[in-house]
Amino acid sequence: MTRTPFSIALALIAGIVGTQFLCAADDLERRATWSIPATADVKARLDDYLAGKRLDETAKLKIEALWPDEAQPIASAELLDRLTTSLAVVEPKAAEIVAACHNIVPLPPPNFDGISDQSLPPLVRDNLRLLLARWLAQHDLVDESLEILKDVGPENVADPATLLFYQAVGQHRLLKKDECLAAVTKLLERESDLPRRYVTLARLMEADIKPLKEDSLDEIARMMNDIRRRLALARAGKVVRDEEDAVVAKLEKMIEEMEKQRKERQQKQQANNPRGNRPNDPLQDSKAAQLRAPGDVDPKNIGKRDGWGNLPPKERQEVMQQIGRELPAHFRETIEEYFKRLAQERVK
Repeated sequence: MTRTPFSIALALIAGIVGTQFLCAADDLERRATWSIPATADVKARLDDYLAGKRLDETAKLKIEALWPDEAQPIASAELLDRLTTSLAVVEPKAAEIVAACHNIVPLPPPNFDGISDQSLPPLVRDNLRLLLARWLAQHDLVDESLEILKDVGPENVADPATLLFYQAVGQHRLLKKDECLAAVTKLLERESDLPRRYVTLARLMEADIKPLKEDSLDEIARMMNDIRRRLALARAGKVVRDEEDAVVAKLEKMIEEMEKQRKERQQKQQANNPRGNRPNDPLQDSKAAQLRAPGDVDPKNIGKRDGWGNLPPKERQEVMQQIGRELPAHFRETIEEYFKRLAQERVK
């Protein structure tokens, strides 16, 4: 069969594209800093651990039933469950954690010796930590989950993808932007090998937290949501109080900045219009009228803070009107909480 120049060109292009694809895949493999263990490798490590244990026939049968075909690849999440369930057969501390993670236990859960016992090998201790941390994160206890996972590395667990995923989830929830982005980047080093749900959620977390700016209304609203989460979990302690104080401080800083900008604009207008003639602005007058409707916070009740409390009533009202004009409606609750907090401090 005679090949035309066109068909030869197509073959060359296909070859080049295929080579580039393989090279890209090889490059990604080289750049990945972690690996996903095979089922047989995990089972082999389990066998090495069990070799030092005295197992009765019942225990042997229970473990064998969990591994009917160790050469058959299984999903990483299931691999973690099989491994920890096998460990629970021979290790009482593991049995306690496995039972807790498969049943409804009181929140917060008790402290388990198995996650801190340095006499246990990393195969046992770190996989138990991952199992418990996954359970905690799924019940919205992200602080505790991150604390348990802080010293766990991908090389010691049966499911490193779940480790990295839940580290990213906790850091995203606690607004640890740099740590979250680093965990997502590391997780996606093996994007093609991950469960689709992990990839999708990792991309969503990345897109969500990347534009987050410090001291923004977005950050403040998220902090308030985290306060609500903690209170719903009966976490009304120092962390919540500190976070509440941080919200108030950020709002105060924002309002002071807006006040400064308002003064600068006022000075500029006076310089450009020395006679004091004020042009009519029906739109602004309409918005200002809306803010004087019932339900607005009375500015005279927030007078204690430096700068803000010393403003004449007319200027305070103008700042309030500016807040209402410039801030999105869904942040109104945050603003009201701020002024309520100031009012309470004034009463004290």
